Amino acid sequence: MTATHSTRMLILGSGPAGLSAAIYGARAGLAPIVVQGMQPGGQLTITTDVENYPGFKDVIQGPWLMEQMQAQAEHVGAQMMYDQIVDVDLSQRPFRLTGDGGIVYLADTLVICTGAQAKWLGVEGEEHLAGKGVSACATCDGFFYRGKKVVVIGGGNTAVEEALYLTNHSHDVTLIHRRDTLRAEKILQERLHAHPNIKVLWNKAVDKFVGGGTPEGLVGIDLIDTVTGEKSHEPTDGGFVAIGHHPATELFTGKLPMDEGYLLVEKGTSRTSIPGVFAAGDVTDKIYRQAVTAAGMGCMAALDVEKFLAEADFEAMAAE
Repeated sequence: MTATHSTRMLILGSGPAGLSAAIYGARAGLAPIVVQGMQPGGQLTITTDVENYPGFKDVIQGPWLMEQMQAQAEHVGAQMMYDQIVDVDLSQRPFRLTGDGGIVYLADTLVICTGAQAKWLGVEGEEHLAGKGVSACATCDGFFYRGKKVVVIGGGNTAVEEALYLTNHSHDVTLIHRRDTLRAEKILQERLHAHPNIKVLWNKAVDKFVGGGTPEGLVGIDLIDTVTGEKSHEPTDGGFVAIGHHPATELFTGKLPMDEGYLLVEKGTSRTSIPGVFAAGDVTDKIYRQAVTAAGMGCMAALDVEKFLAEADFEAMAAE
């Protein structure tokens, strides 16, 4: 017999947004259920040193931070489900969601915190050197490369913004792009080309991230010229892949409004176009994409849920 779980508040995703929503929801007495998804703990579980999350003077580890957030959520009454949602029906409340093992979740409210994943190049050395010189977030990790040589790979707004940001820490920033023109907005390109500490390598594709040293870390990048096929090597201490992100919103295609895959919410809130459905964190944020902003959005979502349910309960009582 298929198991069914009913809840006033169902949260999809267990990163900073989902767990913050769970903490606030549980403290409000909503007994939320958190479906953890494919990557319990979110992107921070594959992040080593975290130095920009408020409250810790020393560097902390991403997996440890998420363990603590989950423990706190469970302590105040949230229930964790190790499941992956494969089907969603938002046509009526309670919303009906189905896990990949057949478990059915009936929810008075739904908070979508499924996050986003950085796009990677898929070249040799990239996965092995992730966190050891290879990163997908300059604002997260740029501080660790102050005074060192860094490169950014990409040609859109994100890549140019990351290159400009890294000049706060490095006087030697190189942007590597596989074409001879950038896709970034004109004003960003003007700022990039005017900056004395940034150079651009055109028509270059990354062939390999090269490690070395003790302990092993990134020491350079092997490149291939996309026009001539000529091979070259660029020494560097840090390599930042900036070719975009994939918001995890496939389940909601055609069911909720999106912009480039990111869920749209009412300005200043976590409310989507469907009453009772909320979104928080990187799944709706294409600009900041930080753990602390995701956590803040998770708090907003829980407060929005609490208000929504209070109003719904009042309307139901008035109708009796």
